[in-house]
Amino acid sequence: MAIPVHVAPARPAPPRYADLIDVKGQAAARRALEIAAAGGHSILLVGPPGTGKSMLAQRFAGILPPMSTDEALESAAVLSLVGQFSPQRWAARPCRAPHHTASAVALVGGGSPPMPGEISLAHHGVLFLDELPEFERRVLEALRQPIEAGTVTISRAARQVDFPARFQLIAAMNPCPCGHLGHRTIACRCTPDQVARYQDRVSGPLLDRIDLRVEMASFTEAELGRLPDGEPTRAVAARVREAFERALRRQGTPNDRLDGCGLQAACTVEGEARSLLHAATVRLGWSMRAYHRVLRVARTIADLAGTADVGARHVAEAIQYRRALRAR
Repeated sequence: MAIPVHVAPARPAPPRYADLIDVKGQAAARRALEIAAAGGHSILLVGPPGTGKSMLAQRFAGILPPMSTDEALESAAVLSLVGQFSPQRWAARPCRAPHHTASAVALVGGGSPPMPGEISLAHHGVLFLDELPEFERRVLEALRQPIEAGTVTISRAARQVDFPARFQLIAAMNPCPCGHLGHRTIACRCTPDQVARYQDRVSGPLLDRIDLRVEMASFTEAELGRLPDGEPTRAVAARVREAFERALRRQGTPNDRLDGCGLQAACTVEGEARSLLHAATVRLGWSMRAYHRVLRVARTIADLAGTADVGARHVAEAIQYRRALRAR
């Protein structure tokens, strides 16, 4: 009599992502991505076409900390609502990149019956918005509340539904309509008014909620050929995971989710660091939201450095990521 053999189901292979080693140069942008991944921060990449904005965004998920079982279950549950969950993608960070013609319903959810939008399908993953100023203004404004709350509420006459939306926003944009403002070899043909109108398509309140803003430089073909390969994803991911786990041990949540009391307990700044932060707040006219976001970024930078205290160098680096967009 044959004895039935029970074979355990094969475990899904670890998720595979594009490697950062493909990206040459752009040290400032790579550093900002590392900080964003370690602390759960949002980021805006600004630069002429061809500088690698999309390449970096497509590789961001690979440096994020591995998904916990609870996160993987939540992500799978949301994707299952629209029939997009695949067992082969178990515990892989979802990466959503809606086109700039997407409607508000497509982005935040809605319909009858209410269904999740792109921000919920990116739950515990990455939402990449390329050509940010090309999105409709009202579509972008709909992001403001979910970025901070991590949920979105869809209200209809018959029912009200809450969908999770704890995503990391990676946005990219050209500095001007023609795209060549700041380019080293191609002259920008936009007027100052055209540049201002283009950049003003992204409202101040939305920019206020983006933690890191990075200008990306352009390189000639000869310069790119002389640059060494970028650092591989596995090396960056190891540093990110160490800093992320340090924050969890200290406060039980990523730095980006610290509330006022938690931020005060986890991020005490004194002496030179406090003076530097105060001077920047006064000079640049920051809101309290901006002040707290800079403080959270400084806390993440200190975690990456392996230090318990937030010092002046951590605050100074966080401040530089808060600068305004380039004007003509």
